[in-house]
Amino acid sequence: MDKVLNTELSEAIAQKIGKKNRNPFEKAYQATLVIEGAVYVQGFLVWQGEPYRPLECAWIELEDCLVDPNLPHLHKSADQLYYFAAQKLSAKQLKAAIEEAGEDYPDDDPLPVYGETPYAYYGDVMLGGKEYELAYQAALEKCRELNSPVRK
Repeated sequence: MDKVLNTELSEAIAQKIGKKNRNPFEKAYQATLVIEGAVYVQGFLVWQGEPYRPLECAWIELEDCLVDPNLPHLHKSADQLYYFAAQKLSAKQLKAAIEEAGEDYPDDDPLPVYGETPYAYYGDVMLGGKEYELAYQAALEKCRELNSPVRK
């Protein structure tokens, strides 16, 4: 069963961590730090209309729902949004990955986290391993379904 997006908690967390930063990965990271038991999720987000392609993004998952601290910037209702998870990290795993990336690549942004190499490239989006490819393909299929031409 897919978890439902909790819009009230998403809005509250967005307020708590601040709306200035529009980087979805950083906002989800910050939300992971302030919500007990949160799991950081990277994947793809799809809705009907522009940009007509899956967007790589991040959100958090709780036992019973999804929380997207980027929701205020999307200007969409929960029933218009479709999330496709590619990778999930606990707060501890996420902190370790960010620390390692900072040591290995100090000039690069540590987010998003792509897991173990080898990485694959699909179009203009860099993705992680097989789980990223599967999530991307599912998101792309949903995007095509939502944005298929209407025949008269």
